[in-house]
Amino acid sequence: MDFAQASCTEFVTVLASNAPVPGGGGASALVGAIGTALGNMVGSLTVGKKKYADVEAEIIALKGKCDRLQKDLLDQIALDAKGFEPLAKAYGIPKDDPNRDRILEEATMVACQVPMKIMELCCESLDAIAVFAEKGSRLAVSDAGCGAVCVKAALQAASLNVFINTKTLKNREAAEEMNKKCLDMLDKYGALADKIFETVKGGFFK
Repeated sequence: MDFAQASCTEFVTVLASNAPVPGGGGASALVGAIGTALGNMVGSLTVGKKKYADVEAEIIALKGKCDRLQKDLLDQIALDAKGFEPLAKAYGIPKDDPNRDRILEEATMVACQVPMKIMELCCESLDAIAVFAEKGSRLAVSDAGCGAVCVKAALQAASLNVFINTKTLKNREAAEEMNKKCLDMLDKYGALADKIFETVKGGFFK
């Protein structure tokens, strides 16, 4: 199944099943794409409005960036499933096979890559959503806040799909390097998402 082309019902049904994919990584990518699209919608509702003429060029550029991010995030759904396949096969290798540890280590490293990419894309998305929230149409500012919340959830969820794999790596130097990169993204962009949410929410109580 092409998960990115599946209906919402089909995706959720397979996600809830005992099928090995999609899992947390694919779901993270989808949620990230949805959050990015919410921010992008604010841009769409801003462009062409006289009130926002001064920021139109910046908003158009950000919309182009978000178009790419949405596609890239959706692409990660299939890539995450593909990246998990070697790991699933490696766990099936008999424990007395002398090549098992090496194959498992290599497959675990591969399985970390897509969730990390999802996190990086989510960080880019939050940078864009912050601008949409600040400079975009006030009539749609709630959607920028919703987008930030969704992308933060995707960022956090993707990180767990890294950490569950780095925990088992024998190469602790590589594991700690990936962990640090993920934790740094969580700290910086989790805080940015919270700031966007609180700013948007606060605007409704002035």
